[in-house]
Amino acid sequence: MTTERVDVLVVGGGPVGLFAAALLAARGVRVAVWERRTADPTGSRAIGIHPPSLDAFAAIGLDGPVLAEATRVRTGVARSRGRTLGTLAFDRVSATHPYVVTLDQHRTECLLRDRLADLAPGALRVGTTLTGLERHPDHVDATGTGPDGGSVAVRASFVIGADGARSATRDLLGITTRGRDYPDHYVMGDFADVEDTAARSAAIVDVGPAGVVESFPLPGGRRRYVVLVPDGSGVDAPRLASIVAERTGTAPDGASCTMLSGFRVRRREANRVGVGRVVLAGDAAHEISPIGGQGMNLGWLDAAELAPLLAEAVASGAPGPWPDHARRRQAVARRAARQAQVNMALGRPLGGLGTIGREALLRTVLSLPTADGLAGVYAMRWA
Repeated sequence: MTTERVDVLVVGGGPVGLFAAALLAARGVRVAVWERRTADPTGSRAIGIHPPSLDAFAAIGLDGPVLAEATRVRTGVARSRGRTLGTLAFDRVSATHPYVVTLDQHRTECLLRDRLADLAPGALRVGTTLTGLERHPDHVDATGTGPDGGSVAVRASFVIGADGARSATRDLLGITTRGRDYPDHYVMGDFADVEDTAARSAAIVDVGPAGVVESFPLPGGRRRYVVLVPDGSGVDAPRLASIVAERTGTAPDGASCTMLSGFRVRRREANRVGVGRVVLAGDAAHEISPIGGQGMNLGWLDAAELAPLLAEAVASGAPGPWPDHARRRQAVARRAARQAQVNMALGRPLGGLGTIGREALLRTVLSLPTADGLAGVYAMRWA
């Protein structure tokens, strides 16, 4: 078995791993990406791309291709019981990108794959699974199984574990996690957009008494609905469309559904982000609630901070800047997790007086001069 030599091995070829590899390749770092999946990207689970991520994409020329396909979300609207409680405008959240954009995750991944192929042809190795890590003072030896079932090996100066919430990299390092599971069940689906023209570029959050319904415009005249339900089992597309109609008065056509998925919510944080020359990024380091659309963006911003540090360490032979990097990125993740908890709490079912109080609170908050700051919070200007 021949051992390949690279500067950085990235484990995980999802959105975070691909972006980390492309950033490193753009700086002249030799990279390889091991991705266990063999199929092309599919699905549209994560859709939101926030202004800081678009700014980070500019470093590899990815902002233009993403914006060419994405839908711009310019406002956020809060509703309840058929009434508008207030509106947030995103026109001041960023000097470069005064909006949030949405794009199906598989398209974002395909664009990232294309960019990595331009910068480092052949760097992505699909069908390759990490099975072992051997750490040394000046390098890491990684072993795995290739697409043909044979053994593969890489000697790298550094390894990035960007292999998701069930990270093999984290497990091989013996890093534990802490966190909690939440009782909330959600079902999401993509339907033809039936909102009126004025709302086509708006994210809408309906916080009526029966539980939250969030919706976001998507490319191709579609809209993503995310609905809190008592139990996600048995909620098919017609039933999801019916729940949306019952709670909001907007009636999507169940037959137009192109994606349907249920999920539970949990929060996890790795007790260590780096060991020796191996560092975790994205969900491998911190998993948060999807409510708010922050998780994928957190991973991209992990990569944006990590790439120049790693490139410098490769050039200088330094062992890696994990403690300071870990403190900063985990602090950002904890803030995002707290925000997600608030979002979930605001969307839970409430009785009559509770609903009235929640509506009054949102009307007040959204009418204050500080609403621009709140828009910046939801657009992750702080991350």
